[in-house]
Amino acid sequence: QVQLVESGGTLVQAGGSLRLSCAASGRTVSSYSMGWFRQAPGKEREFVAAISSSGGSIHYANSVKGRFTISRVNAKNTVYLQVNSLKPEDTAVYYCAAGRIWPLVARAAEYWGQGTQVTVSS
Repeated sequence: QVQLVESGGTLVQAGGSLRLSCAASGRTVSSYSMGWFRQAPGKEREFVAAISSSGGSIHYANSVKGRFTISRVNAKNTVYLQVNSLKPEDTAVYYCAAGRIWPLVARAAEYWGQGTQVTVSS
């Protein structure tokens, strides 16, 4: 069993930056694809970014390309999402997920974190 805990979400002004972290415990996630998803109020959960187990392959949603960067440190069992040039429409709960399929999509994720709130003020 894998437990995922996100952190780093907060209130930030438009144009600002944050680094979200997802710490895994219970077992190593070095063989798992990892991803970030988000859900805004009244909307469905959507894909943000994913990284393969080795870190050699990365996917981004078009809406965040060039602004968000996903990375992982397998030795720390941790995945990061650097979010820059934040916009009010980035406001959402950000969830970390792990799965053994690449590319990682929501329906293939085996484990989910509880989420961290990112609020971007205009």
